[in-house]
Amino acid sequence: MSRIGKKAVPVPNGVTATIDGQRVEVKGPKGQLDFVLNEFVVAEMTDDGIKVDPREDSKQARAMWGMSRTMVQNIVKGVSEGFEKKLEITGVGYRAQMQGKNLQLALGFSHDVVYEIPEGITVACPKPTEIVISGIEKQRVGQVAAEIREYRPPEPYKGKGVRYADEFIVRKEGKKK
Repeated sequence: MSRIGKKAVPVPNGVTATIDGQRVEVKGPKGQLDFVLNEFVVAEMTDDGIKVDPREDSKQARAMWGMSRTMVQNIVKGVSEGFEKKLEITGVGYRAQMQGKNLQLALGFSHDVVYEIPEGITVACPKPTEIVISGIEKQRVGQVAAEIREYRPPEPYKGKGVRYADEFIVRKEGKKK
């Protein structure tokens, strides 16, 4: 039994959810998202919120049950609160700044890296060493953060590079004489 799948997804005030067959559509103050459920699960509206149940008692249905419920929860949270990832830049001369709709990164290369921000994602630079990525789709926010981090991942000796704000870098000791 899926402990996650058993729980209903609560629908907060100001958010409307409709279920049309396998399609769950959610509208909220931040926007509108939809998700097509796998054929092994079925969703229904209850007093508690959106309830996801497996159609049959097979291994495949149980595997899709918790995942489908989490995906529905993510779209409900996305349209009501949104998602946010913070990146920190460490290193002498390393910085980030917005240039129109693009993010310009100085990461120690001979040239500046220009990252084109996709639709539906908002990027802000409150400080030159901090990047805040926000949007309503959890997967896209995480993907943009991973792509920016990929330009210069943190190295283990001095910790220079782009890292997540909550990431801990295991430092290595340098060479001995």
